[in-house]
Amino acid sequence: MIVLGIETSCDETAAALVTDARDIRASLVLSQLDQHRPYGGVVPEIAARAHLDHLDRLVGQALDEAGVALGELGAIAATGGPGLIGGVIVGVTFAKALALAHDRPFIAVNHLEGHALTCRLTDDVGFPYLLLLVSGGHCQLLVVEGVGRYARLGTTIDDAAGEAFDKVAKMLGLGFPGGPAVEAAAVGGDPARFDLPRPLHGRPGADFSFSGLKTAVRLAAEALPPGAFAARDLADLAASFQAAVGDVLVDRTANAIAEFRARHPQARHLVVAGGVAANAALRARLAALAAAHAMTLVAPPPRLCTDNAAMIAWAGLERLRLGLVDGLEFAPRPRWPLDPAAEAA
Repeated sequence: MIVLGIETSCDETAAALVTDARDIRASLVLSQLDQHRPYGGVVPEIAARAHLDHLDRLVGQALDEAGVALGELGAIAATGGPGLIGGVIVGVTFAKALALAHDRPFIAVNHLEGHALTCRLTDDVGFPYLLLLVSGGHCQLLVVEGVGRYARLGTTIDDAAGEAFDKVAKMLGLGFPGGPAVEAAAVGGDPARFDLPRPLHGRPGADFSFSGLKTAVRLAAEALPPGAFAARDLADLAASFQAAVGDVLVDRTANAIAEFRARHPQARHLVVAGGVAANAALRARLAALAAAHAMTLVAPPPRLCTDNAAMIAWAGLERLRLGLVDGLEFAPRPRWPLDPAAEAA
């Protein structure tokens, strides 16, 4: 069985083909960084138009690379949300048209579920497991008990971790995207030089907050001598910020581990996913945390942490095996919580 996945929820246009043998037959991602870089962030209208311009070609290229005809597909899966609604509409409409024209099942995939299930594609992780989902738009801790079965233990009450990285990078003149830029700038920096806050650190629960940390970085930067940042100042401030984020992630995840273990005493996997999971320093911190709790950290390779269509194809395949397909009346969603009960609480 092979599924075509389409991802258009933000600023990457992506298409992939994945089999039920966990074989990624093709995975193409077209970045829009050059279009958005002058604005210091993603412009929704530009993103949607770029998806419209390139999606047809990219899907055809992926099919050719995999050597698969549309009629051979088990299903066509597309991100149905959450995300920038213009881009989501482009991907969903395109996938529906293909499904209708070639009489294939259509599957609308929650973008967050794509991230959540990637570890089952790469490492065949069994249910249940604890997931730390950290990206530009999301920062959550979830118990993953099965496909479509998620219990949220904590979420951000303001900014997501990836958003904080992007905004700090912009403050420091490091460019866009911010995550890789801050990580590179932090190499060799002194993480103890700037006394930055660790919001919610030491408090009960598993929620996150990064807004105050972001403000503290701005104030620290403004207190430096006027003019361009010295290389040492830049490295130290980036390293101090990254260390603060790491401390917060470790503290909140440790609380979530305790709650997770109370529900599932025999479970042993901590999974980290999303774009921020590509940060090597943060991965190392989380690996040490997992080891201290007799758990194993599972982190997909960096190319599958950032937005991609292989994760959408795989999530579609997991849903297809359970008979979870969607009708063509499915409406794209700008918001789509994995745990509706937590969202309504």
